[in-house]
Amino acid sequence: MIWENISLALSSLKSNKMRALLTMLGIIIGIMSIIAILIIGDAMTSAVSGNLATLGGSNITVSVRERSVPEGTRSTTGITPTSDDLISNRMIADLKLSFPDVIEGVSLSYSGGTAQARDGDYYANVSISGVNADYILANNISILSGEFISDANVAGANQSAVVSDKFVKNMFPDGSDPVGRQVKVYKSSSIEIFTVVGVYLYEQMGFFGTVSDQDLSTTFYIPVSTAKQNVLEKNFTSMTVICSQNSDVETLTGRLQYYFDALYANNTIWRVSVTNMTSILDAVTETMSTISVAIAVIAGISLLVGGIGVMNIMLVSVTERTREIGTRKALGAKNFHIRFQFVTEAMIISLIGGVIGLSMGIGLGAIITSIFDVPLVISAVTTAGCVLFSMMIGVFFGLYPANKAAKLDPIEALRYE
Repeated sequence: MIWENISLALSSLKSNKMRALLTMLGIIIGIMSIIAILIIGDAMTSAVSGNLATLGGSNITVSVRERSVPEGTRSTTGITPTSDDLISNRMIADLKLSFPDVIEGVSLSYSGGTAQARDGDYYANVSISGVNADYILANNISILSGEFISDANVAGANQSAVVSDKFVKNMFPDGSDPVGRQVKVYKSSSIEIFTVVGVYLYEQMGFFGTVSDQDLSTTFYIPVSTAKQNVLEKNFTSMTVICSQNSDVETLTGRLQYYFDALYANNTIWRVSVTNMTSILDAVTETMSTISVAIAVIAGISLLVGGIGVMNIMLVSVTERTREIGTRKALGAKNFHIRFQFVTEAMIISLIGGVIGLSMGIGLGAIITSIFDVPLVISAVTTAGCVLFSMMIGVFFGLYPANKAAKLDPIEALRYE
């Protein structure tokens, strides 16, 4: 009986192709929207998670925060810490001595703002970042030639710089070795000359499309002491602790929090917050997933419109086939058979619309993810769930017309003109 009803449903759709397509349109658009949004959301989550993971799974972030400000929120009081409230070089040295076996290094950084390197007609946009030697341990940086910023560079506060391969392409288009060469960097208020000591491989982060190599702004690494040379505040608001290979990140996070809690016990305004990449990654992934699902639910409202369309066309179909229903009931068909026939037809309409919408949604998601150069992630559970949901829409909105057909009086139905 099932196959017979499916065959009848398909025959009905073939005889009214345009009407069937228009009926499916709401389902198609709804499923396409949901699938595309979920694919894009999963792709964005995967890209962000991948970018965060490259920063190092063994990294622990230590930052100075107000005691009155909850974790994960931004201060609105406007007060700033004094030099004594911040993390000093002495505190960092003591920290390394206190945890000699479980800490591989401490990464420090300071933003030096944006600038432009120029040499005649050649130029390269840069974002200056003052770092120490351990910075490379906490970040995914591949050195192509030369070396990274060293402890000696930091101790001497010299004019050393590590530049990207994109920078080299713009400033040394003749292919000459940039290591040892000098570059002139124009800041908003000064001009400085740096000596290139290393070249790193530039890797695009995130999903913000592409910029031409000529106008691309890449990071220009210099010693953190050099970046802070003209800054009154020499201490730091945050740092990154790199765990040694055999240490447990969660355990060390707890130990460091206890260590700094004791260190800041007498500070009534400021404290130190210790977090690891695992908690940050989980929080970001959960937030982005929630946003994607919320948007998909909003897009799913169009499925209700599609369901109403299915109900409408099924009511029309019941009216058109009143005599057919009367004939079937006169020949012995029970209410159950009539009801099942029309529910099956509504479900077939929704299923076909769901499959078409699924295909179009995957195609749209693939196009958008390729434009933003992020991986295409297709969840089998999501796709199967959307198809099943479209079938449920058909069943739900097909029940009323099916019940109406099943309750028709066979005598009255046969008299219908």
